[in-house]
Amino acid sequence: MIYREEKRIAMLSVHSCPLGKIGERDTGGMSVYIREISRELEKRGFFIDIFTRRQCKEHPYLLNLGKKIRLVHLKAGPEEHLEKLQIYQHLDEFQYNLEMFRQQYNLRYNIIFSHYWLSGWAAKKIQQWWNIPHVIMFHTLGTLKNNARIGKPEPKLRIETERLLTDKCQNIIAPTEQEKNHLICSYTTEAEKIKVIPCGVNLQLFRPLDKKESRLRLGFNDEKIILFVGRIDPIKGIDTLIKSVAYLKDKKGLRLIIIGDNAHSQPLLQRLKKLVDDLHLKENVIFKGIVPQEDLPYYYSAADVCSVVSYYESFGLVALEALACGTPVVARKVGIIEQIIKQRETGWVLNGGHNPKELAEKLAFFLYGSNRVSSWQCRAATISFGWENIAEQMNQVLLNLPQPSTIPCLST
Repeated sequence: MIYREEKRIAMLSVHSCPLGKIGERDTGGMSVYIREISRELEKRGFFIDIFTRRQCKEHPYLLNLGKKIRLVHLKAGPEEHLEKLQIYQHLDEFQYNLEMFRQQYNLRYNIIFSHYWLSGWAAKKIQQWWNIPHVIMFHTLGTLKNNARIGKPEPKLRIETERLLTDKCQNIIAPTEQEKNHLICSYTTEAEKIKVIPCGVNLQLFRPLDKKESRLRLGFNDEKIILFVGRIDPIKGIDTLIKSVAYLKDKKGLRLIIIGDNAHSQPLLQRLKKLVDDLHLKENVIFKGIVPQEDLPYYYSAADVCSVVSYYESFGLVALEALACGTPVVARKVGIIEQIIKQRETGWVLNGGHNPKELAEKLAFFLYGSNRVSSWQCRAATISFGWENIAEQMNQVLLNLPQPSTIPCLST
C-alpha cells in the first residue's frame, strides 16, 4: 500500500512529447492518454513528473502542466526529431539525465509509469536504481503490428524488448481483453500482471454539437460527409476508404474529409492523392492536414459518419471520440470497436477485410439510409469511458502495486 504523501509518479514518454500536435508523426492517442490520465490522477493526490526527450532547442527544460504535474524535457541525443530506433542508442543518456534531475530536486518517486517500449527499456534500469515498482503501457505491440502485415515490419529488437519488459515489470496496463490475451499467448506474460483498463474520452470536449452550425463553421452546407481522423500511415487503411468513395452514389454532394499529418508523410500522401486523381475523386476528397484537438468536435458533429478501417488499433480512440460527439462509426474489428458499436444503430462493424465495396455499402447506410441515428444513443455508448472513471480504475491499480521480491515494501 502506498501512503498519500508517497504518491509521486515518474511518467516516461521518451519518443513522444505529450504537448505535440495530435496527428503529427509519433504524436497520437498515447499523448492524449498521458495528458488526460495525469490530470485525473492529480485530482487524486498524485504528484507527476512526465519525462520526455528534448527534440527542439526551444522547448523549455521544465514546464508546469498543473499544480502537481510537470513536463521535463531531457537531453538524449541531438535536439531534433529522430526515428524511434535512433532514439534507442541514446537511452543511456536519457536515464542518466533523469537521475540527475531527481538528485537536483532531491525527489523520491514511488512508481515508474512508462509508455511504449522505448520508455519501458529506459525505466527498466531506473527501477533498479530506485528500487520501486514499474508499470508499463505499450500502447501498441510489435507482434500485433507485424501480424497486420502492412508497412515496414517492426524490428526484432522491439519484439524482444517488449518480451523482456513483460517479465521484469510489476504491472502491465492493457486497454482491451484482446491485448491481454495476446500478451499471455505471444509473450508468455503472467496473467496476474496484466490489468485491463481502457483508454478514455474527454466527454466535456467531445460532445454533440449542432450539425448545421458545425458545418457552417467549417464551410460546408448540405453535403454528405465521411470523416477520417488519424495519422497518414499505411496501417490506417486510408486507401481502402478512398476506393470506397468511388462506389458511392451522388458524388457531387459527397465529401471525404481526411484529417491527419501531411508534412511527415509525403510519399504516402502523394500516392493517396494519385489514387484520388485516378478514381476521378478530386472534388470529393479533402486532405485537411492537422486540426487542433479543440476543433475536432466540430468535424465529428458535422460528419454523417466516421470511418476507422485500420489494419491494427490497440484501442480505437477516434471511434470513441466520434460516438461521444453523436456520430456513428463504420469500422473494422480492431481494438475496442466491437464493445462500443451497436450494429446498425450507432455504427457498423465490418465482418470482412479491406473490401472497398463492402465498406461503401455500410457507409451508405448512414449517408443515405432512411433510419435516423440518435446522437444521444451514440454518446451513451461512451459514458463509462469518461476519464474520471478510467482514472479511478488506474488509481486502484497504482495504490495496490505488487512489490518485487528484490524491492523493500514502500509502505514500511
